[in-house]
Amino acid sequence: MIKILKAFKGEKLVALSALAAAVVLVSACGDSGKKDKPNSQTAAKVNKEELTVHQINYVLQQQRGLKPEQMDGASRQVLEKLIDQELALQKAEEQKLDRDPKVVQQLQAAKREIIARAYAEKIGDAASKPTPDEVRKYYEQNPALFKERRVYSIQELFVEAKPEEMNKVRADLQKSKNISEFVELLKASGIRFTGNQAVRAAEQLPLGMLNGFAALKDGQAMFNASPNGAQVIFLAGSRSEPVDEARAKPAIEAYLTNDAKRKLIDSEIKALRTAAKIEYVGKFAQPAASAPAASAPAPSVAASGAETNALTKGLSGLK
Repeated sequence: MIKILKAFKGEKLVALSALAAAVVLVSACGDSGKKDKPNSQTAAKVNKEELTVHQINYVLQQQRGLKPEQMDGASRQVLEKLIDQELALQKAEEQKLDRDPKVVQQLQAAKREIIARAYAEKIGDAASKPTPDEVRKYYEQNPALFKERRVYSIQELFVEAKPEEMNKVRADLQKSKNISEFVELLKASGIRFTGNQAVRAAEQLPLGMLNGFAALKDGQAMFNASPNGAQVIFLAGSRSEPVDEARAKPAIEAYLTNDAKRKLIDSEIKALRTAAKIEYVGKFAQPAASAPAASAPAPSVAASGAETNALTKGLSGLK
């Protein structure tokens, strides 16, 4: 059940093998309708089995942004993939792969994820839409995202340094006028590093780092210690691209709605845990504090563009 929280934090369902995905899709969409189906709903016959329009429509519903004129072409592409899946399914059943313990385990895990996600979505549907005052308040409280929004050109270095080398790395950074000078000092000290560069709008940065970026001036740097060294971010340049409240409103509404859903789900899971009898067994019965804490790496700014939250999606068309 705890995994359903991740569905509202940007993470996807556990990846399945191509064969398991084929089994899940075909069994979920077609098993109940393989008998006594009207011919008008049959899209193709694969040996003795039929694929239906309902199966095609189910897959199409998962594809966002399809235009009406693209539907016919997309339907045919989906049908061809379903045919490939059906062929794989039939061959797998001949070889009794559907009884293989690994496949059974994958199917059970997928079923748990899907049902738990459905429950989370049902709970989240009770979230109310944010009021105009709540939208306005969020807009005013986050100027770096809206009124003072900037697009940043970033140069990022991951420095591999031992704890005893960190003071020198900091000192070298402070006396460097630019990233080139800092890189030369790192090389002279024999300290290894890797680099990235990227252009990121404010909403594409980790929200926890945004205020720090907003305070930077062009040419300045940010230093973040990490378990294996440091993350150094140079602001090579930036440009102002503010977003007014009217244009930001849909993105803010989506973000606040998703946040409300997350809070409802968190609250529900806590209540379920309180009401349930949970007993840890074996090695899991030991206190959690006895396990070594894993050190989280510093967040990569260059890679953070992949974090597609509601604000990123909502503001992406405003650049």
